Amino acid sequence: QVQLVESGGGTVQGGGSLRLSCSASGRTIGSDAMGWFRQAPGKEREFVSAITWSGGSVYYADSVKGRFTISRDNAKNTVYLQMNSLKAEDTAVYYCAGDRRPFAIAIRTVWEEYDYWGQGTQVTVAS
Repeated sequence: QVQLVESGGGTVQGGGSLRLSCSASGRTIGSDAMGWFRQAPGKEREFVSAITWSGGSVYYADSVKGRFTISRDNAKNTVYLQMNSLKAEDTAVYYCAGDRRPFAIAIRTVWEEYDYWGQGTQVTVAS
């Protein structure tokens, strides 16, 4: 069973940057596609970004395209989300999720379709 732990959240001024990490333990996630989601107070959980098992393909929500970068280091069993030019509307709890289909090419953007999830890390952008 895989456990995911997100870290790197915090409070930052608008225009600032944060780098989130999602560390996996229990087994390797090297064959799994991984995603980032977020949930703001009073809103539905929404897709942010995803990356295929090899890192060869990445996907972003329109709202973060050009500002966020997803990456992974399979040797470290870790996925990252570099967030630049942060805005107040990026304030949310950010969750990491894994898709257990081995070597999947198609990315999932729906939270419920992922197989395992972390507990989340809070990101607050002060305006």
